[in-house]
Amino acid sequence: MEAVGSAGYVEEVKIGLDCAASEFFKGGKYILESKKINSEELLNFYQDLTKEYPILFFEDPFEQDDWQAWGELKIKSEKLKVLVIGDDLTVTNPERIKKAYEKKACNGIILKLNQIGTVSETIEAAKLAKEFGWKIIVSHRSGDTCDDFIADLAVGISADFIKSGAPARGERVAKYNRLLRIEEEI
Repeated sequence: MEAVGSAGYVEEVKIGLDCAASEFFKGGKYILESKKINSEELLNFYQDLTKEYPILFFEDPFEQDDWQAWGELKIKSEKLKVLVIGDDLTVTNPERIKKAYEKKACNGIILKLNQIGTVSETIEAAKLAKEFGWKIIVSHRSGDTCDDFIADLAVGISADFIKSGAPARGERVAKYNRLLRIEEEI
């Protein structure tokens, strides 16, 4: 936030946190700052963050099978004015997306073409998310190449966001450059 303030963009910037909670979930507890905490304590931690920072979304805020915690955050998400985004939870898989919808676990998804395997399956997942009124974030993968297809995919499915990292390396800049070319064409 100091960097954002120094750049003069405090009002324009919102934060999306990829919590990746499955990575710090061990033995039925979340390990946060060397402490073992339960889902409720982690939820309280996230709520406190929303009071201090302009958070737009929490991606994977809980372990992918901690359905109750996901649901509790989703319930509070309207009051907190944040999105609850599934990535490990939904894995671009229509069956997991349907389950997340039934359990009222999230209100947005990350779409990663390589998670499900084909463009057709990815589009099916996007259609399902749109049917549920969810936000869609098309994402690159770590170790991605300069292939810019995800920019076309994001525009083609009318995704709400694209996640391709800071424009600091060639494989990331390629996606942003493609978006600029698409904008010029439109």
